[in-house]
Amino acid sequence: MAQPAEAVIREAFAEQAEACAERGSPFTSRLCEALARVLDHSTCIGQHVLEWPGRPDARGDSVPLRLVGGLHALVRRGSLPSLAALYPPHPLPDIPVLEKTLAEVLPTVDNNLLPWLDLPPQTNEPMRSAPLMAGLLVVAQESKELPLAVYEVGASAGLLLVLDRYRHCLGKTAVGSPDAPVLIEPHWEGSAPPNAHVRIARRHGSDLEPLNVSSQEDRERLLAYIWADQADRLARVEAALEIAAVEPPRLDGAEAAVWAERTINTQPEAGVARVLFHAVAMQYAGEETCERIAAHAARVGAQANDGAPFAWLRFEADPEFNEKGSLHLTLWPGGKEEVLAIGDTHGERLRRLR
Repeated sequence: MAQPAEAVIREAFAEQAEACAERGSPFTSRLCEALARVLDHSTCIGQHVLEWPGRPDARGDSVPLRLVGGLHALVRRGSLPSLAALYPPHPLPDIPVLEKTLAEVLPTVDNNLLPWLDLPPQTNEPMRSAPLMAGLLVVAQESKELPLAVYEVGASAGLLLVLDRYRHCLGKTAVGSPDAPVLIEPHWEGSAPPNAHVRIARRHGSDLEPLNVSSQEDRERLLAYIWADQADRLARVEAALEIAAVEPPRLDGAEAAVWAERTINTQPEAGVARVLFHAVAMQYAGEETCERIAAHAARVGAQANDGAPFAWLRFEADPEFNEKGSLHLTLWPGGKEEVLAIGDTHGERLRRLR
């Protein structure tokens, strides 16, 4: 793979800064902007970033978020007090102040920061359970409320696999215990999803590098990828981790297509509605992986029947909707595909289309 020009890499940081600003994270926006100016070849971390061999932006390797995640981890650990003094909840720093501090600390943290460049970002945002739950409500309604067996690729720590343990308020439809410590209440436009009963009988997920909700190190890794000035997201993930740790979902370390082909049998399962889902995961997978998952879903669906339905539910950034997240549902038997909703890729604002 040809190495991108240095200007392309700096532009990836500028694009990420713009995206963070649009998504309500002014601090992370300024941090990305400052990093774009400060990184140079005088440090190992600068060399690794500026000589990145792959696509550096959000549609590729998300290099800015790898570096931002690593810095956040070191700040949370207490390793960078001078930089921590500029992080939330302190006042939003000016970019020149950030630049000066970054220029001072980056040469001192190569050994601790370099490993973060090898790790793809894993946010496992619980808010993305909002579109997924909306889709599962449709599946439950169409399957006459059969128990569900849910399978997730790109599951990270499995926080979306336990979405039925959260409280969801989706328009006028409320799902889950009112006492649940995690409330998922996106800004909702359009009609509410059906008021069906979602019963998850089995949950199983995979990730190239699944995170263990019982491991403090893995928890800190997950929290580090959350933008530092989004305290509500941090609190929500911490609460979701506690919920998942009570009865962790089964997670396998495997490539997505290989796992789906191996785990989801083409033979129908009587009395159970099986659902394959994923959320903002396919942008990190290759084209071949995406094609194989789609092909396997079609094979499984071809064998489905009314007493053993199969659904493929996905919430992904969609070029047809200007990179907003679109919630697609394909339901077998029949293989009817619908776009149920669109919204921002964090799941915080959703508009129902069906």
